[in-house]
Amino acid sequence: MSAPLRVLVADDQVLVRTGLVTIIDAQPDLEVVGECGDGQAAVKLARELSPDVVVMDVRMPVLDGITATRLLAGPDVAAPVKVLVVTNFNLDENVYQALRAGAAGFLLKDAPPDQLLHGIRTVAAGAALLDPEVTRQLVGRYATRIRPAAADPGDLPLAPRELEVLRLVAEGLSNSEIAATLVLSQETVKTYVSRMLAKLGVRDRVQAVVYAYRHGLVD
Repeated sequence: MSAPLRVLVADDQVLVRTGLVTIIDAQPDLEVVGECGDGQAAVKLARELSPDVVVMDVRMPVLDGITATRLLAGPDVAAPVKVLVVTNFNLDENVYQALRAGAAGFLLKDAPPDQLLHGIRTVAAGAALLDPEVTRQLVGRYATRIRPAAADPGDLPLAPRELEVLRLVAEGLSNSEIAATLVLSQETVKTYVSRMLAKLGVRDRVQAVVYAYRHGLVD
């Protein structure tokens, strides 16, 4: 039996943090190795404890969750930590910034416990967590603000099918949903996704979504 996934929880609301810790620790495959109430402590503990996943609130004292995420998972970090951001709808612009800062995904604070647990396991496994509806509302709502101008798809380093896959990823579709949409096998879709990420120089699906919105590829 493999060792439990090690999780660090950072949230300044004690009741919320206690609830997250209780939910996570109740799972045999998950273990909370630390908890804290501000971003500076989150960065310190993450560097000391090396958790598999950090569950990070956005608005926290001393150091906000976005800055903490950038310090732990930003593009200049040699050994990035996997960060799952939890937020409210009224923090949607901040979530976009968190994704740019290197977060592997995000959830709403009112998500049911099974979604939180699924999110932690998904992020720990190296996949990005993107809920389609939340993606559209949180990122799409600010699309005109976060992209400088629409790009000519012909200028992108992608083959036509890879561009199709990028657009569907940006809409929040899973590999199986993309496969059904394009009438392809899931293995073929995985290959296209891998090629697309490599050509764009982005490390995961979250960064691909940011790229797509910044270049005006999604309405």
